[in-house]
Amino acid sequence: MAAQRLALHDLPPDDPEEEDDARRGFIGTIPDAEVRGAYDQVIWSLADYGFLDEASAPASAHPALWRHARINTLHGLFRVTERIFQVRGFDVSNVTFIEGDRGLIVIDPLTCKETAAAALELYFTHRPKRPVVAVIYSHSHADHFGGVRGVTCEADVHAGRTKIIAPAGFMEEAVSENVMAGPAMARRAQFQFGHTLARNACCQIDAGMGKTIPRGTITLIPPTQLISETLETHVIDGVEIVFQLTPESEAPAEMHFYFPQERALNLAENGTRSLHNLCPLRGANVRNAQRWARYLGESLERFGRDADVVFAQHNWPTWGSERIVGYLEAQRDLYKFLHDQTVRMMNRGMNAAEIAEVMQLPDSLRALWHTRGYYGTVSHNVKAIYQQYLSWYDGNPANLHALPPEMAATRYVEYMGGADEILDRARRDYEKGEYRWVAQVMNHLVFAQPQLREARELGAAALEQMGYQAESATWRNAFMLGARELREGRRSVTGFAGRSRDMVCAITEEMFFDYLAVRVDGLRAQHMHARIDWQFTDIGKRFRLNLQNGTLTWSSMPSSQPAHVVVGMTRDLLNRILCGETGFVDALRDGHILLEGDGGVFKALLGTLDTFDGEFNVVEP
Repeated sequence: MAAQRLALHDLPPDDPEEEDDARRGFIGTIPDAEVRGAYDQVIWSLADYGFLDEASAPASAHPALWRHARINTLHGLFRVTERIFQVRGFDVSNVTFIEGDRGLIVIDPLTCKETAAAALELYFTHRPKRPVVAVIYSHSHADHFGGVRGVTCEADVHAGRTKIIAPAGFMEEAVSENVMAGPAMARRAQFQFGHTLARNACCQIDAGMGKTIPRGTITLIPPTQLISETLETHVIDGVEIVFQLTPESEAPAEMHFYFPQERALNLAENGTRSLHNLCPLRGANVRNAQRWARYLGESLERFGRDADVVFAQHNWPTWGSERIVGYLEAQRDLYKFLHDQTVRMMNRGMNAAEIAEVMQLPDSLRALWHTRGYYGTVSHNVKAIYQQYLSWYDGNPANLHALPPEMAATRYVEYMGGADEILDRARRDYEKGEYRWVAQVMNHLVFAQPQLREARELGAAALEQMGYQAESATWRNAFMLGARELREGRRSVTGFAGRSRDMVCAITEEMFFDYLAVRVDGLRAQHMHARIDWQFTDIGKRFRLNLQNGTLTWSSMPSSQPAHVVVGMTRDLLNRILCGETGFVDALRDGHILLEGDGGVFKALLGTLDTFDGEFNVVEP
């Protein structure tokens, strides 16, 4: 409670225009924004967030995050300009509808086809029904393209009735990010979004960019048109759009849009109502803060001073020329300040943890609601910038080859006088409110003695208190899920999106072989030497695989060396295998994979493959 009282004194002056902006242009909605699937299962609902009706934050939530979470519950169809509409609160992201001369342009059709279809139905409930003539993907994250089959179909795309427009590099980035580190990323995302947690004032209340992620079907239709120049202007169904590429910002492939006729600027996900992540808790390549700031500055100079409204694909818009300029300047300087000051302190010899501990935003940025860390945090972003330049290593040789947690934990416990002594001292520190330290110490004790209930309970209590104090929704979710898993153990996650057939079918053959190589247990394969020709008989592609030195490599170039075995199969069969509908062993048995030569070589390769269950331990060994 004392921490929350202190946080209240740190808040900016109240700004009623923020909530006015979030409510402006409201047209209509449906109860709780509830969306159900084909079997009447709940895909999305805000009903569980009714506790946020209470205006004042409870002791279990940071007051700034509580305020932000309340605004994020506003849902429905909103008019942004005469031609531009958004559906907000039906997913973690927003979908934007632009009325053309005869049809509809859709920007970012949400995460899954069910929420996208519900958003389109809501739009048609209040506006004239018209065909979707174009879908635009602003960037390569699934919550901005996964619902495409809810607003159009492949037949309309192939017939040219619907264009699919995306930034250059979109397909490679959209698919690859979810392939190589997919199992690890999905598990870590549980801690970021908190979608497996209960929704109440003591648990999950928000995800920063929106409430949480939906449980529906992720889809993907490849683009028919790519934006490849820094600035491109196109007229789509009578609507002039200036596209501004912003690669290596919030996503590797991303772009902004300016609509001159509407005097409206869309910043995709580079300018939202929060400090964003330079490296999300789920993991990703570190995002370039310097470029991010530069792109926002370019948008300000090229478009912002002429705009009447600026909006994004998360949260809510800002209206008015003076407010837009101030908003863009602050968002630009937010990322540039963090970048420059991190690098400055880095060059004075400070490591990532030291910089993160002392970094503070200037008073002018701290005084604004939209620069606060409801999603990203100053601490986490500082460490991402440090990682981008200097890697994980802090320069101290003592940390260069430190023991891993399980090995180190036993030694820590021994050095600290044993479990009873640690628990006694940690309980006293907990009573003094030293939750960060207690969580750190209990982590050592749990890794040394994972069955010790007292250590798990005290560690969980410390994490829970840290969650109550966190302004960032993602940090709160991580602390809360960590606390739950210490108390209850790891749960199997059900009811959320599994493998997306469209994403699987979009994996190139080259990506597949790269992923296959990651699955090879190198030491198990170290004595094998195999040359395998792999043919996809339906698409006429052939690859040479070489397994040697425990390493699988591939080439699409013809080889002069004879293969030990030739593998023949269709690409459609590979898709079925990747979707989990069958397996290599079953396909061999059923005759769907044909082998010429030494079939034992191919079977031996399959025998080296590791499997990932995606539900590994995190807060315990």
